Amino acid sequence: LCFAVSGGNICTTRGVNSCKQCLAVSPLCAWCSAEVRAGSSPRCDLRTNLLQNGCGQDYIEFPTSTVTILEDRPLSNKGSESSTTTQMSPQKIQLNLRPDDSQIFRVQVRQVEDYPVDIYYLMDLSNSMKDDLRNIQNLGTKLASEMRKLTSNLRIGFGAFVDKPISPYMYISPPQAITNPCYEIGETCLPMFGYKHVLSLTDEVTRFNEEVRKQSVSRNRDAPEGGFDAIIQATVCDEKIGWRNDASHLLVFTTDAKTHIALDGRLAGIVQPNDAQCHIDKDNFYSASTTLDYPSLGLMTEKLSQKNINLIFAVTDTVVGLYQNYSELIPGTTVGTLSRDSSNVLQLIVDSYGKIRSKVELEVRDLPEELSLAFNATCLNDEVIPGLKSCMGLKIGDTVSFSIEAKVRGCPWERQKSFTIKPVGFKDNLTVVVNFNCDCSCESQAEANSSSCSRGNGTLECGVCRCNPGRLGSHCECSEEEYNPSQQDNCSPQPGQPLCSQRGECICRQCVCHSSDFGKVTGKYCECDDFSCVRFKGQMCSGHGQCNCGDCLCDSDWTGDYCNCTTRTDTCMSSNGLVCSGHGSCVCGKCDCTQPGSYGDTCEKCPTCPDACTIKKDCVECKKFERGVLMEQQSCSRMCRDEIETVQELGDRGKDAVNCTYKDEDDCVVRFQYYEDSSGKSILYVIEEPDCPKGPDILVVLLSVTGAILLIGLAALLIWKLLITIHDRREFARFEEEKARAKWDTGHNPLYKEATSTFTNITYRGNM
Repeated sequence: LCFAVSGGNICTTRGVNSCKQCLAVSPLCAWCSAEVRAGSSPRCDLRTNLLQNGCGQDYIEFPTSTVTILEDRPLSNKGSESSTTTQMSPQKIQLNLRPDDSQIFRVQVRQVEDYPVDIYYLMDLSNSMKDDLRNIQNLGTKLASEMRKLTSNLRIGFGAFVDKPISPYMYISPPQAITNPCYEIGETCLPMFGYKHVLSLTDEVTRFNEEVRKQSVSRNRDAPEGGFDAIIQATVCDEKIGWRNDASHLLVFTTDAKTHIALDGRLAGIVQPNDAQCHIDKDNFYSASTTLDYPSLGLMTEKLSQKNINLIFAVTDTVVGLYQNYSELIPGTTVGTLSRDSSNVLQLIVDSYGKIRSKVELEVRDLPEELSLAFNATCLNDEVIPGLKSCMGLKIGDTVSFSIEAKVRGCPWERQKSFTIKPVGFKDNLTVVVNFNCDCSCESQAEANSSSCSRGNGTLECGVCRCNPGRLGSHCECSEEEYNPSQQDNCSPQPGQPLCSQRGECICRQCVCHSSDFGKVTGKYCECDDFSCVRFKGQMCSGHGQCNCGDCLCDSDWTGDYCNCTTRTDTCMSSNGLVCSGHGSCVCGKCDCTQPGSYGDTCEKCPTCPDACTIKKDCVECKKFERGVLMEQQSCSRMCRDEIETVQELGDRGKDAVNCTYKDEDDCVVRFQYYEDSSGKSILYVIEEPDCPKGPDILVVLLSVTGAILLIGLAALLIWKLLITIHDRREFARFEEEKARAKWDTGHNPLYKEATSTFTNITYRGNM
């Protein structure tokens, strides 16, 4: 805030001549109110300079900006612990701000466990919802059973709507159609009505079932319904509905059609705007249905916020896009796709409640126009996200904090104002009382017609004379009628330069600046004004700052020479909770996509980028298994805002779910499902145990190897035996063949002598 200008600083170069003007120059400037001072040092200077120049501590006007906590109850842990549950801390603070100064304060918000819940079921009872009415006859019991898992204190109620009972919204011909709108289709149904309150909030869930069974449908003429009439009545009629102060308020709106909005009532000649007052008569019907127009989105938003009600649009797929657009304009609203017969409404309510409880978003009410706020959010793992005033992906019991910088511009006429900051849908809020320290304490000691001001020609205030009309000079010693050219030497910064910057007259050795239709001309030499700053799109300082002597003093959440560059990053947050989807950086509130191939408002479109499975694989690794690249880089919490849920099997969650498979470092197959709901909450459903290949069985391996060796040896022996047998047979065959071919010679061998010798007994005569 302090910088050199012509050898001085911002406090001494603005040419101020009063304490109040000095304080408005910069938060660093101080004023010396001593009447007698040594030398010619400036009265408006830095505090340290004033002390060095001999101004006593008691004469220095230097108010400081402070933050004082006035009320600070500790946060509760459970909603059932005491009669008063605290989900936001502190509850009341006081800011003392001097002009163009800022102060930072912190708030904490916690979604406490077991917090009471009020659910009011508002149903479209036109003829197309006949099947739906049958399917919710036991909703009370089922809903209570499911919600008991989240809260021990549940109350539910019921209301119904059709449309305004007046032409052209209703059937008036034939006459029987007035009492029985289903006459032409051969059925019997109830006469048409705008809105009727059926059951106040109660913990007797069986009564809900009983009352629903008593209901019948009606029939209207045109396609849109009058649901917004019912929403505004269910919101503002506190006593009839029975909304509790210490409870979460859920208004479930179910329909399969579009709805009329403000100004549609002109079709029936209804021109009186909706007054947002309760008009439920003794019979629990909306009595002003035919006299008041439909409410506007702005009016509904205001009343829903005042009553801390979260609206849930449970609508069929044909109109879900329309109500999604409505939800973007109404904070704290969620949208769910209702099946044709409302068979999934129970799960839809439970899921919507989970979405509501998983997000904390701050809203500001009645902020003075002189103040600007800049938010920084600390959501999970102590990570600070600049420019954000909401946190997503929370669990019940989580505590988040926000640092808020409040900066004041100028000085309002009213010196004390207040505003509130509250989480959307919470009853808790922070009241901020702001005191604007624009005045000097020495002003209360002003001496009128002081002798120090040239014998009573002015008021001595804060050490200087505030001259009476027609008098000029540091001590009011000159009169405007007394003009002397020799006194002009003191009216230009340097010899030869124009007097009073050609924007004033030199009277009594000081410049009297001309008035201007464009703004105020100020300064010792009339060198400053509040209208000569640069403009952007036709607005000075882009409409986000103040012009001070040719320089733009930007609001707290804007920067740049033109004050046209916002420092907020919430406009760059994508649905996955990352700034610019992790594919770029946020520059002046817009995404600069640096990832090749990425585009879109938040760089969310990137055909050439890794697919969802590739991106979310690293998140599964770090959040589920606590390993991987993101864990090593310690960026898991920043890059992965997904909620991890361990499941046994991956269910079918429709087109918004992507099934993924990958192999980890252990060669195990990990299967998970990436799902993003309508609110942008990302959930990763991971199979509990990866599918890993089983390790080898040592015994089996040993037996297998031994068996293989034996088999191989036996096979080798058999082969060897076979080869030997074949060889022997071949040799024997060859022998036999050669033997058969052999031709033995039978001729007489002279050397051959027979082995047998024959002798004759000469004495033998034979038998006698």
